[in-house]
Amino acid sequence: MSLDQNPVVLITGGSSGIGKSIGVFLASKGYTVYGTSRTPERYTNFESFELLQLDVADVDSINAAVANIEKKHGKLNVLINNAGAGIMGPIEEVPEKEILKNFTTNYFGPINVTKAVLPIMRKQKSGLIINITSIAGYMGLPYRGIYSASKAALEITTEAWRMELKAFNIEMTNVAPGDFATNIAAGRYHAPVLEGSPYEKIYDKTLKLIDEHVDAGSDPLEMAKVVYKVIKTKKPKVRYKVGAFMQKFSIVLKRILPSKMYEKLLMNHYEL
Repeated sequence: MSLDQNPVVLITGGSSGIGKSIGVFLASKGYTVYGTSRTPERYTNFESFELLQLDVADVDSINAAVANIEKKHGKLNVLINNAGAGIMGPIEEVPEKEILKNFTTNYFGPINVTKAVLPIMRKQKSGLIINITSIAGYMGLPYRGIYSASKAALEITTEAWRMELKAFNIEMTNVAPGDFATNIAAGRYHAPVLEGSPYEKIYDKTLKLIDEHVDAGSDPLEMAKVVYKVIKTKKPKVRYKVGAFMQKFSIVLKRILPSKMYEKLLMNHYEL
């Protein structure tokens, strides 16, 4: 998209992982970058870019952070809805409060941050919103069904919302990463492996398998470079997928294979 001089970027969840990588990369390209954290005071030695206090589950903190940026710069050119949370467990055993909490972070959070920045973007007659979704949102993954659902919901909402925003010269797109080597596994909720549960053995094995996938994931710098490319694109596509070839190809396979055959491939992959 076409940006004015010294573009201002807001990245939710910018203190670590993919968000931090994107922020560092954009700052190196001359962008004014603001990341967010629920507890920025914990990052006393963080010098890559400015961290603002923002909790995507708290609308007041969202509005305060966005107002702070507008007061300083009078504009906000790019919003990157990156803050997210992992969740794992047999759907039958995941507490409802944890499901609601995950959707608050992964779905309602990005919606509320976007609502806060839209009046600024409409006033300046331009803007770009990038929603970080997930390749997991294109398919229902065993023991990650809630996570897949929250990311799928954001993906579909983006499809609708981007059409509503075109009249205001505001672009919206999805960038869906596969597995990246970040600390998401340490921060996600996972239902405990319950002794005597009918899922006990297979869920325990799947947990270890998924952690191995994340540990062997790609460098988050790859995501940063794609996001930068999207920002520089005049008319961004509806979606971008970033990750290992087989992760991206799995989406193609879902489109062309009979449903039961694709399900069998997934079950073999997860050794179910």
